[in-house]
Amino acid sequence: MASILLIFRLSENKMQDNHLQVQKTNFFSLFASTSTLICCALPALFVSLGAGASFASLVSTFPFLVSLSLYKVPISSFALLMIVVAGIINYRTAKLPCPLDSELGRVCMETRRRSQRLYFISTGIFAFASFFTYVVPLII
Repeated sequence: MASILLIFRLSENKMQDNHLQVQKTNFFSLFASTSTLICCALPALFVSLGAGASFASLVSTFPFLVSLSLYKVPISSFALLMIVVAGIINYRTAKLPCPLDSELGRVCMETRRRSQRLYFISTGIFAFASFFTYVVPLII
């Protein structure tokens, strides 16, 4: 009986570690996709909307935007890599069982839903940023 409890405790800790890993990668992918939005999509969006003067004042306030836009391909590639890694980890942990305890099971399911929402938000931000960075300049 003691060995069964020990195995359950070890597996419970492993599940908590997996959920913590999912949360960390989702926040990191959100950070990466937001950096793509800031460095590359905002300038293209302002210029396409005819707000060049607003963009010029934004660049004068935040001069690091110019140096960030020089590295838009590596930043976008890194963001895509982080989103793919977060998607793989989300997919793998979605198949793991939640604890049998009702409170822990509820927390587990809530964490999964929150992780999935965060993943889809970061994917949407990345898609929006990539569209305005790489597609809109070809159209205009």
